[in-house]
Amino acid sequence: MLPLALAALLVTGQVHSAERVDLLVRDATVIDVESGKRLPHRAIAVRDGRILAIVPSAKARRYEATRTIDAAGKYAIPGLWDMHVHFGGGDALIEENRNLLPLYLAHGITAVRDCAGDLSPSVFEWRAATASGELLGPTIYTSGPKIEGYKSIWPGDLEIGTEKELDAALDQLQGWKVDFVKITDNTLSPELLLAAVREAGKRGLKTSAHVPYSLTLDEVGSAGLDSIEHIDYAFKAGSPLEKSLGEAIARGEINSRDAFTQWEATFDATRARSAYARLAHNGTAITPTLNGSRVVAYLDQDDHRNDDYLKYIGPGLQATYSWRVERAAKDDAEAIRRRHERFEKSASLLPMLQESGVTILAGTDAGFLNSYNYPGIGLHDELGWLVRYGLTPLQALQASTINGARFLGHADTHGTLEAGKAADLVLLDADPLQDIAATRRIDTVVLKGEAYDRARLDAMLADVAARVATQQAAAKK
Repeated sequence: MLPLALAALLVTGQVHSAERVDLLVRDATVIDVESGKRLPHRAIAVRDGRILAIVPSAKARRYEATRTIDAAGKYAIPGLWDMHVHFGGGDALIEENRNLLPLYLAHGITAVRDCAGDLSPSVFEWRAATASGELLGPTIYTSGPKIEGYKSIWPGDLEIGTEKELDAALDQLQGWKVDFVKITDNTLSPELLLAAVREAGKRGLKTSAHVPYSLTLDEVGSAGLDSIEHIDYAFKAGSPLEKSLGEAIARGEINSRDAFTQWEATFDATRARSAYARLAHNGTAITPTLNGSRVVAYLDQDDHRNDDYLKYIGPGLQATYSWRVERAAKDDAEAIRRRHERFEKSASLLPMLQESGVTILAGTDAGFLNSYNYPGIGLHDELGWLVRYGLTPLQALQASTINGARFLGHADTHGTLEAGKAADLVLLDADPLQDIAATRRIDTVVLKGEAYDRARLDAMLADVAARVATQQAAAKK
């Protein structure tokens, strides 16, 4: 028989049996990335890959956990999203690209947006395998091959020259269940680019693009473009010469560097803010990709050839870096000054874009071709530049969490730490709202409810380094 006191408690409901959970994170300070509030002494209960509840730590005793993490003194943020990465370099580099996936996870990145390359069949496989847990890595959202014109310089494209071919390309992309459509303008006509944006929108597909010089921001925004990749495309909107110089570039009458000089000379902040407000009204986001641009702009000051992080990058991928490096090496002192200036002027637009209501997506452009722009650590570099050039730490966190989830239509399941959402989170040793560099101080990463402590994260990095060392040794034979 039960003791009378215990029986009475059971009758009155004051004693409850503990609720089973897979993971319990105790005593963390939860960062609300929407409001910027810190919620101290919180317990996060996880079951079946979802956050079951977030409660004051005093109420954590209601849960009985298979694994418990003492997070006292730690800060919990949603898993980070890198909204612009690439996998590519040809079939010979499939293994080297696959080795990048643990680098993302080891740096707290639980989702990536693949913005096209020439390894789409492999990326589709990895998307399914990471989703099922068969492959270690972040959740992958991919465009598949991007839409381009005939004889594009970019490998692996779907090349089109007519609206009929555009329809066929979109049919093919939908057949692959792509997460969005990427469009670039190397040889694709401005008219077909706008048609691609409109038609993809009619089909319910998100679009991401480079902006042809001959098109204005108003034109692509009005067509329904969902995101502009790279911040420098936004600069010309501040000049009354936006359209005329863009068309002159298209006709081959002036190069983009000289046009940028004229755009800068005629730049008007009021005009730019109006253009950015219209962009925001049209729902067009911008992925600045500052880190990749800055690396190339300042190769004269840091050639990165002795970066310790190269131990994680395979020899084939490193070889693809030479294209941009060799091109930058041809610049004389004046050209170097101008590329510095172009980067600085473009990056300085960040506060103006944010204040105008444009959604900022944090993305690196990391992967093949983009020299020394590293998968994993590159996102933390990007966040640092976002703050350096005018965003608050909270705005940078939003750009790398909730903004990405909203853009891809997954804000109901990702992007914030709330009951019912995916258990993708990062425990930090310091407060990222005080100093964005705290995102580098990772104690634990939780992906789909599975916790990876510092020892496991370090083991991932060591494994990648060992694989790369083997590949480098084989390449030297």
